[in-house]
Amino acid sequence: MTIAIGDKLPAATFKEKTADGPVEISTEQLFAGKRVVLFAVPGAFTPTCSLNHLPGYLENRDAILAKGVDDIAVISVNDWHVMGAWAQSSGGLGKIHFLADWDGSFAKAVGLDIDLSAGGLGVRSKRYSMLVEDGVVKTLNIEESPGQATVSAAAAMIEQL
Repeated sequence: MTIAIGDKLPAATFKEKTADGPVEISTEQLFAGKRVVLFAVPGAFTPTCSLNHLPGYLENRDAILAKGVDDIAVISVNDWHVMGAWAQSSGGLGKIHFLADWDGSFAKAVGLDIDLSAGGLGVRSKRYSMLVEDGVVKTLNIEESPGQATVSAAAAMIEQL
């Protein structure tokens, strides 16, 4: 079952690369008492993710934060090394959280996993964005196709804030 507006996010732990190595970040740490924009991509370094989806959030970071958002995070079913390299190469390091859902457990728990084996990617996350307030989903924007980043784009999120 897919998570819906008004639902509380399930407990999960992500990994994020830091200068000191990987750190674990729980949903409690990330969302408790905060207003957070979370967006998910099928894969770091993939074309739509790297050329369209992520850049929109990096370019609009200040505008999003100015609307009362405490933090922004991107999540993908990749390991923390890949997410760290993506943060570095995109210029996003230190600007937003790059979270590794390394085994896809969060994507599965929120019902937003997708089997992209036909494209050689295996089970990944659907592309989506959500506004989360104190762990509760306030908006949810799921793309119909993993190759599109329109309803989950930064511009669409800004309109909802």
